[in-house]
Amino acid sequence: MNVRNLLLMLLLGGAVWAAMSWWQGREVTLQADDPRLLTGDKGIVMLAAEWCGYCRQQRKDFELAGVLYRVLDVDTEEGSRAASALGTRGVPVTVVGQQVIEGYDTALLHRNLLPLGYRVY
Repeated sequence: MNVRNLLLMLLLGGAVWAAMSWWQGREVTLQADDPRLLTGDKGIVMLAAEWCGYCRQQRKDFELAGVLYRVLDVDTEEGSRAASALGTRGVPVTVVGQQVIEGYDTALLHRNLLPLGYRVY
């Protein structure tokens, strides 16, 4: 590798690092219907549907563990607007604090619920 290629790679790497730093440091503006506005740092909102088997299982898991949460049915106007604000299409979608968890991902749910004192999985 010659010096020119090395300098080019260093310059490119620096540009990528600067772009990533800027992206992570920017402030995110949430849409009016975004459920993260309801959760703050410790609240929990689940976007679900009556016909969804994974949603039923997750609700059962949460109820057995005593998790305090709110459900928004995506087949209602409020739930549909919340899903659109998050840019999601499937269910369940769980918002824990500001973290959005798509699908019935028990490992990710566990990792986000444990700091709130919930042992679900």
